[in-house]
Amino acid sequence: MPPPLTDDQLERYARHILLREIGGAGQRRLLDASILVVGAGGLGAPALLYLAAAGVGRIGIVDDDAVSLSNLQRQILYRTDEVGTPKLAAAVRRLGALNPEVRIEPHGVRLTAANAAALIAPYDLVLDGCDNFQTRFAVSDACVALGKPLVSAAIGEFDGQIAVFRPDGRTQPCYRCFVAEAPEGAASCTEQGVVGALAGVIGAWAALEAVKEIAGFGESLAGHLVLFDGLAAGSRKVKLRRDPACPCCARLAS
Repeated sequence: MPPPLTDDQLERYARHILLREIGGAGQRRLLDASILVVGAGGLGAPALLYLAAAGVGRIGIVDDDAVSLSNLQRQILYRTDEVGTPKLAAAVRRLGALNPEVRIEPHGVRLTAANAAALIAPYDLVLDGCDNFQTRFAVSDACVALGKPLVSAAIGEFDGQIAVFRPDGRTQPCYRCFVAEAPEGAASCTEQGVVGALAGVIGAWAALEAVKEIAGFGESLAGHLVLFDGLAAGSRKVKLRRDPACPCCARLAS
């Protein structure tokens, strides 16, 4: 039997608890949950703020970068006087001030194929907001091997996308079913630019999908991809197909 919510928790999370879809039971699931956020940049920053505010009990952050002045146009977790300091140090301070009862676990390393499984294993769910395909592949491969749900978010200049992956070896795809290999000439925001508020839209949306997966309400985005067009102010949801020959998740079927 889980412990009852404290008076402070009942007040802090009152607007969640009032929702029929979440209630006290859903809030307790959030408090007992753990999420690993890969990347504390444009997508990770707003996602982290909303996950901490939502009361996710344990939040891990993987990032080895320092705050730069050009980050501040979209990475809303940081301040001008923190330029040059590690993002993790700033994030721990800010998230702790926002919600002191959330446990923040900093991992000041770059996630790779070699360390992905060790980083991901202690967490219930992964939210990936990194900015390169090699890291995305390493995250996805480890999530498939460990059976962890993955919320994946990405942005371009004015567009973004969000997907949830729960591969099962039957119908549900993994990230590699969607992106088999890194596209040639893929540009980063450093090279092509990105509108700052877009990172907030997609990062917050990714946090919403993570909260839905943990608390168990609404329609899961698993097996689907949402495409957001900031220029046209529209979005659409498409179904992703599982690749029976996928080098990553095909073995789940055996």
